Amino acid sequence: MRPKWTLAVFAVVIVAVGVASRNVLATPASGVVTTQLGKATFGDLDLRAHSHLAGLWRARVKTRGASDVYVIDNKIAVNGTTGWHSHPGPSLIEVIHGSVTDYESHGNGQCPPQVYAAGSGFVDPGGDDVHMLRNEGTEPAETIAVQLLPQGADRRIDALTAPQGCPA
Repeated sequence: MRPKWTLAVFAVVIVAVGVASRNVLATPASGVVTTQLGKATFGDLDLRAHSHLAGLWRARVKTRGASDVYVIDNKIAVNGTTGWHSHPGPSLIEVIHGSVTDYESHGNGQCPPQVYAAGSGFVDPGGDDVHMLRNEGTEPAETIAVQLLPQGADRRIDALTAPQGCPA
């Protein structure tokens, strides 16, 4: 009977250490306040758009299975960072105040910074894309993100470490 009790305690300790290690090794966000402004679930999407104007324009979004669409407000303090992370689907990100620097890992040890100021926007393709936003400006920054994710998926997946050759 005693060996089973010892084995159970040992298993609980191993699980606890594993969870604690993941939290310690993750690249944590700091100076960021995230507010979920909305979330809705949609069935299969098969969207098409086009324009008859002189400037040709097309759009296409097609999913199989239900999707969760989030609207997220991120307020990032001066020197604040989202930490390295990814999302299981794409995000359209608009900078509405200040500026943010986006570091995106290209898997080759290079993470060139791209600065986006208020009034500009960019796309995080999601999937295997790992990125970090940092406020390297002199005033607080704010972004609004619209995320299209598989239903029930985690909205954010923290990276355990910064990609090799990228800033922490």
